[in-house]
Amino acid sequence: MRWKVALLTASDKGSRGEREDTSAQVIRELVEEELSGEIVDYRIVPDEQDEIMAALIEMTDYYQADLVITTGGTGLAPRDLTPEATLKVIDREVPGLAEAMRVGAMQRTRRAMLSRGVCGIRGRSLIINLPGSPKGVHENLLAIMDQLPHALSILSGRIGEHTE
Repeated sequence: MRWKVALLTASDKGSRGEREDTSAQVIRELVEEELSGEIVDYRIVPDEQDEIMAALIEMTDYYQADLVITTGGTGLAPRDLTPEATLKVIDREVPGLAEAMRVGAMQRTRRAMLSRGVCGIRGRSLIINLPGSPKGVHENLLAIMDQLPHALSILSGRIGEHTE
């Protein structure tokens, strides 16, 4: 099964072309290799809550991505607003994924507890917030990668929730 995946980077510098988006490259590689995902949309927006929300809505409603992965904007800085934007557009949270990412990443660095990333569902799309650093992206995504096919299968209606 090829999953439709959209990537969203929240970065002021990235949106102005002042920084290369290496975190999205890490996501792309992991999604293609580990999940057999197909990237259907990719964009960089500034750390503006309304722009993040608009991009998430378009990726889920128009592109009908099975999975939307964000990178950036999950820390403690005043302009880190990706979790707030995500919470405004999702129908339901999936806290276990966010908890598993933090626990997995904390095995490598205690600073992972400072990540405020959330995960949730909008329609039949799963949205996952990842940190902005390539290392953080890799550690967090690997912590949940083995559960994503099952989660996406349930969301898409391909299997029932209690299928082993």
